[in-house]
Amino acid sequence: MAIDKNIIIIGFSGTGKSQAAREVAKRLNWNFIDTDDEIVKRAGKPVTDIFRDGGEDSFRDLERQVIAETSLQEQAVIAVGGGAIVDLQNYESLARSGIIICLEAKAETIYRRLFQGDAYGAENEVRPLLDDDNPLDRISHLKASRQFAYAGADWTIHTDGLSISEVADEIIRSRRLIRRCAPRGDDDKSIVCWVDTPSRAYPVFVEDGLLNKLGVRMREAGLSGTAVVISDENVFSFYGNRVKGILQDAGFNTGSFVISPGEMSKSLDQAGGIYDFLVRQRIERGDVIVALGGGVVGDLAGFIAATFLRGISWVQVPTSLVAMVDASIGGKVGVNHSQGKNLIGSFYQPHMVLADCQTLDTLPRREMTSGWAEVIKYGLIIDRGLFEFLQANVDRIGIDPAVLALAIGRSAAIKAGIVSEDEKEKGKRILLNYGHTIAHGLEAATHYERFLHGEAVSIGMVGAAGISQRMGFLTLDVARKQQRLLEGFELPVKFSGIDVNDILEAMTRDKKTRGKTIQWVLLRDAGNAIVCNDVPEQVVSDVLQELKES
Repeated sequence: MAIDKNIIIIGFSGTGKSQAAREVAKRLNWNFIDTDDEIVKRAGKPVTDIFRDGGEDSFRDLERQVIAETSLQEQAVIAVGGGAIVDLQNYESLARSGIIICLEAKAETIYRRLFQGDAYGAENEVRPLLDDDNPLDRISHLKASRQFAYAGADWTIHTDGLSISEVADEIIRSRRLIRRCAPRGDDDKSIVCWVDTPSRAYPVFVEDGLLNKLGVRMREAGLSGTAVVISDENVFSFYGNRVKGILQDAGFNTGSFVISPGEMSKSLDQAGGIYDFLVRQRIERGDVIVALGGGVVGDLAGFIAATFLRGISWVQVPTSLVAMVDASIGGKVGVNHSQGKNLIGSFYQPHMVLADCQTLDTLPRREMTSGWAEVIKYGLIIDRGLFEFLQANVDRIGIDPAVLALAIGRSAAIKAGIVSEDEKEKGKRILLNYGHTIAHGLEAATHYERFLHGEAVSIGMVGAAGISQRMGFLTLDVARKQQRLLEGFELPVKFSGIDVNDILEAMTRDKKTRGKTIQWVLLRDAGNAIVCNDVPEQVVSDVLQELKES
């Protein structure tokens, strides 16, 4: 991303692109460019006449020329036509030119702005593509067809309920966050974001075939000495010796410690065994631990790195979907206690996260499915564009590598942005716990032996949506959309055979309680999460009963 060159504003008509871009340009003392205005100037006639005389193809040809030239500008805020970003050539030109921020709004909001005299729509000419007997349906259909392209933006802002001034505020704030999380002096496109915390800043790499570059990347990060690979039996059988060879080729001495797969290995007893191994191997502070595996391996290996010799370097190499998009990013490390999950741990950031999407090819189907719960969660709590992208691509995402990589990269960037803003869960980071309070209760009540983490989170999100409804925050329609999407990814939405009282008791011991009160993350809408501390226990009990299959 050319973060200091231009700001490109994309989105559907009526989301406020032109007005907000003009306001941002004024505040930054930059140039303002509206590509549709430039097209009209070049053609010498309005957009409607361009469509009438030459059709959409004629308009798109002009648009492509204008965007190619506009992309050469510097210090410009560029408002781009709603359909321009769908064209790959346009996208690549704009992405090289600066950061891309998407303005979003509900179809009903857009309809009101464009057709009912809303101030947002005052300077918007109704597009020929919306000339339809039922413009609201046309907006919904056309917007959904473009969502895949909109989802590729560096940031998304929902403008429903915001003034133009407030949208401009959000654009400028987003630019600051993107600048903090953007690649620094590295043109490697596999860096999808940076995590930038007070304790450490580090890159997140996402791409096919990255495993072969692990040793080189670690050297570039200034790491050296002995690299101890901590993995589980399943992952090590596929990648362990290969990774050790890659590290040796890069000049590292290597060792390895292999654990049994599953949550039961994330314990103080297991940690003690690894400490003994590291002492025998004479591991020093200048050496490094490589966590090769899923969330359990990452949490345990990170805990070891944080505590052995009061802290040594470590690297995350996630091989599961849930680890790539969530567990590997943010430095939350720890082990379980018999009374609750992750009760013993710390915040200890790795030196890098390197996710090779090809390692997902060997992931069991159930674990791959489990990981989609965390991706869906991001769309629900903060990025409605991602939620809608997943809705539109539920059938493609498992068979199209490009769609898969986009979903992983976007999710990783969302997590990185939140962690960079709130490293130790004192503010916004708590939103990441949506669905997790019930999930951790389910896991603890079943001794971590029945559910994969994502499966429990999926059920937990259905429960959190149910609580949100009962508290008057969320509509039934959004709750149903959430459930349909979870079911579309073959995730569970109910449980059976567990006493609700056991779940409630486990939830009271969860580490996210404060002052003996559970901090619930609930929804107002897709992409809009809130924290609530005063949910009545009876409401929680009733919802859990609804989640239990008879």
